[in-house]
Amino acid sequence: MNTNLPPLSLSILGVEPLDEFIREIADFVHHMIVTRPIHPDAKVEVEAKLGILRDRTSGQRLVLPVLVETILIPNEVDLRFESNMSLTQHKHFNTILNDLKIISYTHVKVIDSFYSTEDREKIRVTREEKTNTVLEITRKIRLGDLNIYSPKRAVDWRVSVSLEVPVSHPIGSPTHVRRKDRICYSHEEFNIDLTQVHSNNAAPNAPPEVLHELEVEIARPGLLLSIAAKRGDPNASELDRNAFDELIRSFVNNARILVKNANDGWHT
Repeated sequence: MNTNLPPLSLSILGVEPLDEFIREIADFVHHMIVTRPIHPDAKVEVEAKLGILRDRTSGQRLVLPVLVETILIPNEVDLRFESNMSLTQHKHFNTILNDLKIISYTHVKVIDSFYSTEDREKIRVTREEKTNTVLEITRKIRLGDLNIYSPKRAVDWRVSVSLEVPVSHPIGSPTHVRRKDRICYSHEEFNIDLTQVHSNNAAPNAPPEVLHELEVEIARPGLLLSIAAKRGDPNASELDRNAFDELIRSFVNNARILVKNANDGWHT
């Protein structure tokens, strides 16, 4: 009996069905972009951050009656997202990313000082640690989040869309300061940032809190806006119409690969 299958069609119609998961994230990011408030010189930031979705009441990792990776409806579940990983997990990802020869990296150390304004907005002043040179002064506006629950994995993840608006230097003293030691890996249109954060948010005279975070970010905001404007445009070429969804597809796949490679030592 010949058990070799002949080449199979993608479907009875000869096409592959739409990937609803990636399309949902693409629709979300696109909606956030096209409905964003317009600020001169503002930069759109799209990032995926690894972490744990926790029940806000119990503090335990969320447990939902689903078998596979699932996008949660915003604001329908009372949860918080915890992006801090263990030092062991940080080293684990550092080793994985360093072993990938197709990506380049830079090592940066910056100091973020945060100021509160009268309208309760937070302004971030970022300085290069060694020279104290001001790199940027921004006000970050969070446009929206999508939480992705991953029951088969050690971690979950979150997609966030924000605006970073350039502002003038605030007066007064900062409310808190964070020192960031970051390795920024670059591959094609994406940055993967592995960051150790020393924060003085704790009580006075307490030692700084040390956090470890991992995120994937779309590297060129200008390109993102350009291809978002052509998404579905009947006057654009097919390549241009589909470029936005292709960018998000690769963005999502990078996040999924990192989630898949998280080990059980996330918190230890």
